Amino acid sequence: MKISHYSLGRITIDGKTYTTDVIIYPNRVDSSWWRKEGHYLQPVDLEDIINAKPEILIIGSGASGVMKVPEETLKLIKSKGIEVHVGMTGSAVELFSKIQSEKSDKRIIAALHLTC
Repeated sequence: MKISHYSLGRITIDGKTYTTDVIIYPNRVDSSWWRKEGHYLQPVDLEDIINAKPEILIIGSGASGVMKVPEETLKLIKSKGIEVHVGMTGSAVELFSKIQSEKSDKRIIAALHLTC
């Protein structure tokens, strides 16, 4: 999966533009991702991601970092042996692209909040 563009509220992945928050799995994009509390990432919001067993999870917290990722959520992710990176979505996109360009054989998933 290759991200060719990100701007507030829009992301283009493998030539397709999305205007909703997305989870980028190694072989597909889930464009129906929504959280129980929109700007507060809880463990329940990550069930599908955790079940996919990534080695690295990159979380984009929004263009201005409005989506909060509490310590409880980070602890759960780490307890599953998942390396986690949280940052504003622009930075998260850059990190995702960088890791992919390194031809890493690690299983990477990105969960990206596209607005605020």
